[in-house]
Amino acid sequence: MPQVTVGVKTGGTLPQNRSNILVALGSNMSSDVGSPIETLQKAISELENLGAVIRAKSRFFRTPAVPSGSGPDFVNAALAIDAPWSAPETISRLHEIEAGLGRRRAGRWEQRIIDLDLLAHGDAIRPNVATVRTWMELPLDKQRDTAPGQLLLPHPRMHERAFVLVPLADVAPDWVHPITRRSVVEMRDALPPEDLSMIVPAE
Repeated sequence: MPQVTVGVKTGGTLPQNRSNILVALGSNMSSDVGSPIETLQKAISELENLGAVIRAKSRFFRTPAVPSGSGPDFVNAALAIDAPWSAPETISRLHEIEAGLGRRRAGRWEQRIIDLDLLAHGDAIRPNVATVRTWMELPLDKQRDTAPGQLLLPHPRMHERAFVLVPLADVAPDWVHPITRRSVVEMRDALPPEDLSMIVPAE
């Protein structure tokens, strides 16, 4: 298997479906540590403090809040990390970092100081293909009011979100979704051009 150097610079990539953890980051509110970008940078540092190795980090992107008009633009990014954590342990670490930075979970799709989403844990499918497919196909109106109540992997909405796939293409373009069998780049390029055009580099 090809070796990946620890500390890949921004925009570095990983070989296809290496046993890595993919994480999406987002913020559209300032925190005690500063601006949304500074908040995301702090979250990345906290991941390292907890024992994760950052294998690849995307650029920061500005993206409109979803749904439209629900708040200020987000800053989004993506990471590929290695860590000695199971998927549930990874979720716990992400929630720990969110809480430490001031995140309070008041509702879905609200403005937020920090949002750390586990997109994929290697090739894991949890709890099973049928359940993940059900959530992947959930209509938009039901997404607003319904939460799964359990860990789903891969993230059931990642395939349709430009603000996830554009940064993720920086760090894991060849990662293949274990259910759709499409790569990150293929999923990104299948999105409407108008969605992709709204995702712009923040720096």
